[in-house]
Amino acid sequence: MQILVTGAAGFLGSHLTDRLLAEGHSVLGVDNLSTGNLGNIAHLAGNSRFAFLQQDICQPFDPGPVDFVFNMASPASPPEYLRLAIETLNVGSVGTENMLKIAEKYSAGFLHASTSECYGDPLEHPQPESYWGNVNPVGPRSVYDEAKRFSESLTMAYHRYRGVNTHLVRIFNTYGPRLHPGDGRVISNFVMQALRNEPLTVYGNGEQTRSFCYVSDLIDGIVRLAWSDEHMPTNIGNPGEFTILECAQAILEVTGSKSELIFKPLPQDDPTRRRPNIAKAKEVLGWEPKISLREGLNLSLDYFRAQL
Repeated sequence: MQILVTGAAGFLGSHLTDRLLAEGHSVLGVDNLSTGNLGNIAHLAGNSRFAFLQQDICQPFDPGPVDFVFNMASPASPPEYLRLAIETLNVGSVGTENMLKIAEKYSAGFLHASTSECYGDPLEHPQPESYWGNVNPVGPRSVYDEAKRFSESLTMAYHRYRGVNTHLVRIFNTYGPRLHPGDGRVISNFVMQALRNEPLTVYGNGEQTRSFCYVSDLIDGIVRLAWSDEHMPTNIGNPGEFTILECAQAILEVTGSKSELIFKPLPQDDPTRRRPNIAKAKEVLGWEPKISLREGLNLSLDYFRAQL
C-alpha cells in the first residue's frame, strides 16, 4: 500500500514508519519538525519506498492517492504541549480534519492516535474504553486532553456521516529508543537523571501510578488495529501498573545508579492513576504486550546513554 504517516519524525511515528516499510508498504512521512527529529528517520534516507515532506498538516496539501493515513502528529509530552498550546489544539482539530479529508478523497483507511489522557484523572480503574473520563476542560493540560477528545469526535463523525474507514487508538505511556531524552516524561526523566547520577525528580509523593508499554509492543497493537474492522476507541498499553517510586527503583537497578530521590509538588491535574483495561484489544485484535518494564528498560539503555 501507499501510506501517509503524519508525525513521521516523532518517537512513535518513526517506529511506525519502520514497521510499515518492513511489511513492504511505501510510506510518505510528513512532519513540520516542531517536536519531531530528522535523526529519527535518518536511517531511511536511502530507502526507495520512503519519502519525507516537511509540512504542517494544519495547512491543506494533497499527497496524491494513498491507501491509508496514520495520523500521529501532535506534541505529546507536557513541556511540549504547554509550550505549543495553541498549535496542539490546532493539530487536533484543523490538522486532523485535513487528514480525514485526504482519507475521504482517496477512499483510504484512517487511524488516529489518541491518548489515555482522554480519561483524565480517572474515577474508574483500570480504564475501559466505555469510561467517559474525568477531564478538566479549562486546566493547563486541557490543550492536549481536549484536542484529543475533539479529534476522536471528529474522526467518528467522518466515519458515521462520511463513510470513512476510521480507527481510534488510545495510547498509554510508552517508552523506548527515540524517546526524546528531555521530553519531561517519567521514563526519560528518570533514566537520564540516573545515568548522570543526578537526583531523580519525583512529583508528589510518588504513589501515583502509571503503566509503561515498550514501543515495539505498542506499534504492533496500532498496526493490528489499523488492519481490523474495529472503529470505536481501543486501548493499547501495558496493564502492568507501577507507582512512580517503583519505576524509580527499577531504573536505579538497571542503570546501577546511586542517585537519590528528590520530591517536588505535583503539577495541576496530573493523573493519580493510570492503567489500561486491554480486554478489548485481546479479544478483537489478539494483542497483548510481551515486554516487561525491566526488559524494556534494558533495551532502551544504549539509546539513552548515547544521548549523554
